[in-house]
Amino acid sequence: MSARAEEVDLFVPGRLCLFGEHSDWAGGYRRIDSSIAKGYCLVIGTNQGIYARAKRHPSKLVINTTLPDGKTLGPHEIDMAPEKLLEVAEEGGFYSYTAGVAYHVLCHYNVQGLEIDSYKMDLPIRKGLSSSAANNVLVARAFNQLYDLKLTKRGEMEIAYQGEILTPSRCGRMDQACAYGNTPVFLTFDGERMDVREIHPEKDLYFVVADLNAGKNTQKILADLNACYPKSGGKIGEDVRYYLGPVNKDILMRAAEALAAGEASKIGALMTEAQRFFDHFMAPACPTELLSPRLHFVLSSPELADLAYGGKGVGSQGDGCVQFIAKGAKEQKKLVEKLKELDTDPYPLVIKAEPGKA
Repeated sequence: MSARAEEVDLFVPGRLCLFGEHSDWAGGYRRIDSSIAKGYCLVIGTNQGIYARAKRHPSKLVINTTLPDGKTLGPHEIDMAPEKLLEVAEEGGFYSYTAGVAYHVLCHYNVQGLEIDSYKMDLPIRKGLSSSAANNVLVARAFNQLYDLKLTKRGEMEIAYQGEILTPSRCGRMDQACAYGNTPVFLTFDGERMDVREIHPEKDLYFVVADLNAGKNTQKILADLNACYPKSGGKIGEDVRYYLGPVNKDILMRAAEALAAGEASKIGALMTEAQRFFDHFMAPACPTELLSPRLHFVLSSPELADLAYGGKGVGSQGDGCVQFIAKGAKEQKKLVEKLKELDTDPYPLVIKAEPGKA
């Protein structure tokens, strides 16, 4: 057995869903109804994320956090006892995610405690970029490396997911794909099973993700859309299942090919197409959140048209974040400047080419 590390430095990015939002939990319904379509999505890690140092602790979970605005929280201590960790996870709140992961690890592996200092976070919180999943993967990775658990990335993803669903969040399975970092992954959801395929683009691709500085209620979006499954919701429910079924599959198959080929213009056109269909089929199921006036104002801004091939919403959609694919590196920089003028907080994302990589 290899020697266990005394202290580890970690970075886990956020998760940007390029295409296929909501398909993870929707595909999960196949475990009770096989007539429901499989889910498909394309995910990439952001350039922003959470930086942390972690070390073992004999009996407690000790959490120190520095938020994106520089505010510090902690140290917050939780006893490494199953009942204590589960209580914190189930009650919700800021520490519930870390407690949920620690509970799952403690129930399945021979570990003690963990002291984790998330000393830098440049990832927006509650904006559709999976800050909670990034935290959970980071905690799972800290346990993995400090206690030599020999987990794969898929194993870390699974622990992060199991930890999060102990909280009121009830996320889907795509969020934890941030474990793959800056490698795009094509995910297939079939009931409880998730298949992962890495994609290696032939050319560099230039994106910009922008915090709309508005707000959205992700839990309401998820509740209203889940109310359309497995076969409820009338015409609105049929439209939601149609979009997350055949429409999503068609778009995702074409998007995976365009991403692998590095065809930015095709990706942009598919983003525009996906948003148009989302607005038509999905938004009526949760109009208070998914009509997204701020998102559509930014997407339709004429000063951005010459800089981007297309754009769409992010995550669960709503007025959280917007994403664009820029026409090139220079256009990406100009796009960042223009988005700042529109009172958003933009973040560049470059997906680097990996031609010929299997």
